[in-house]
Amino acid sequence: MRPPLLHRRCPELAGSLPFLRLGEGPTPVRVLPGLDTRAELWIKDESGYGDGGWGGNKVRKLEWLLPEARRRGARTILTVGGLGTNWGLAAACYAREQGLRVALGLIDHPVDEHVQAQLARLRASGATLHFLHTKTGLIMAAPWLFARHTYGRTPPYFLPAGGSSPLGALGAVEIALELAGQVEAGDLPEPAWLVTAVGSGGTAAGLALGLRLAGLRTRVLGVVVNDTLRLDTATLLGLARRSAALLRDRGADLGRARPAPDAIRTETAWLGDGYAHPTRSGDQALARAAAQAGLALERTYTAKALAALLDLDATGRLEGGPVVFLHTHGPR
Repeated sequence: MRPPLLHRRCPELAGSLPFLRLGEGPTPVRVLPGLDTRAELWIKDESGYGDGGWGGNKVRKLEWLLPEARRRGARTILTVGGLGTNWGLAAACYAREQGLRVALGLIDHPVDEHVQAQLARLRASGATLHFLHTKTGLIMAAPWLFARHTYGRTPPYFLPAGGSSPLGALGAVEIALELAGQVEAGDLPEPAWLVTAVGSGGTAAGLALGLRLAGLRTRVLGVVVNDTLRLDTATLLGLARRSAALLRDRGADLGRARPAPDAIRTETAWLGDGYAHPTRSGDQALARAAAQAGLALERTYTAKALAALLDLDATGRLEGGPVVFLHTHGPR
């Protein structure tokens, strides 16, 4: 199995930080034409990453999380999300292949055709679904969920929403190291900005850490699309630093590498009424991307992120060089 870039950069991690390859990289980068932006616009397309079931950036997290679950001897992964959770579906699809059960605590949000299709796939995935309706209901049910999914003396391996733990964020470290390799190979110029949706924080945090490890000056623009979690810049930087601490604890020599205070910039103006609530600007960006660039987005994450990118570009707030849009949605 081809080792991850993080193991190649820090060989001392190979024996202490297990990895399970689930997709093939590097994912492609290309100029994103047709959108008539002031900045030179590129895309790094994660939508095809993954060997089956579900693709995108969620699979990158599972490459580190699933072997950790096995290392701990867990039989079940317990995690949480909204009714149409891409993360939960990816976890269910890929954990099953590793002989692990998945239990999902789900909270309500607006339901459209996409969410209905996701729910059908979740029900067919083999995951145990617990419909808890609200965040409060989820918190109150937590002790019961842990007891329900403990087998013998083995508790479930709990993962936060989106798999955005310090370990899960290493999936986006890999994306950043890939991007740095593509810059070095001349596939694209060094970007000024790398734009991503922020639903649980792990991708933005991991990107910031990975870019720092790679020596790039690229900054992360995180477009917040979830109002149920704290996802400000300080929180995301804190997660990036906990990921760096995890690597050091497992033996990596990172020197003094850590994301600078300005490594991540968050924007909340494109959230709308809340998580999974569509917005007019998001729908316009979705239609524009399909018609002008042949790019398929969805309304919860990627459409809002692209809407922010286009609006910020049009008003001159993404200056400094090329911009890369990270396309994270991975339908199958």
